[in-house]
Amino acid sequence: MTPLTHAELAKVVADDLLEGWHVNLGIGLPTSVADAIPAGREVILHSENGILGMGPRPAPGKAQPDFLINAGKQPVTLLEGGSYFDHATSFAIVRGGHLDAAVLGAFQVSEAGDLANWSLGDKQGVPGVGGAMDLAAGARRVFVMMEHVTRNGRPKIVTECTLPLTARGAVHRIYTDHAVIDVIDDRLIVRRIFGTDFEGLQSITAAPLHKD
Repeated sequence: MTPLTHAELAKVVADDLLEGWHVNLGIGLPTSVADAIPAGREVILHSENGILGMGPRPAPGKAQPDFLINAGKQPVTLLEGGSYFDHATSFAIVRGGHLDAAVLGAFQVSEAGDLANWSLGDKQGVPGVGGAMDLAAGARRVFVMMEHVTRNGRPKIVTECTLPLTARGAVHRIYTDHAVIDVIDDRLIVRRIFGTDFEGLQSITAAPLHKD
């Protein structure tokens, strides 16, 4: 059971983003998608701290961390035609329904598409949900990109989320290092499998899976 590397998973996600889409990449693993989009493809990346037209990581020595960073405070580049602006404008893009997709990380996703991605229940942890709630509600499609299980081997795809929810019924597609799974009518439909077979995938998934 050999999972995809993070770079391989980022390429799977990048290949599914359609030409001309405006796409937000959430903090964490989803930011790697920016590095997997081939030069010349017109996928316009948004970052909620106020960037449209975000590019991949800068070349060594070319970072400008004082003013050109993504929402995760990582140095990024700005592609030709790109711009950066204030939070009010950025969230007007999100809440106005102008994003074709958001790729978000997650701690748990349920078979109904419920998303939990901001708190592990630690009272000393992150104090609030941040922009993820706006992205989950405002983007036309919500994709989740995450590892299939936790570091302790516990399934992250579950029948019901036990962690605090970011949004209910928001997730359309789940990308993990073992599979691509669509959420349709409260059912998990497996589209692709990596490094195992259907039975192996089900054994590391807490919710029932269905074949395409």
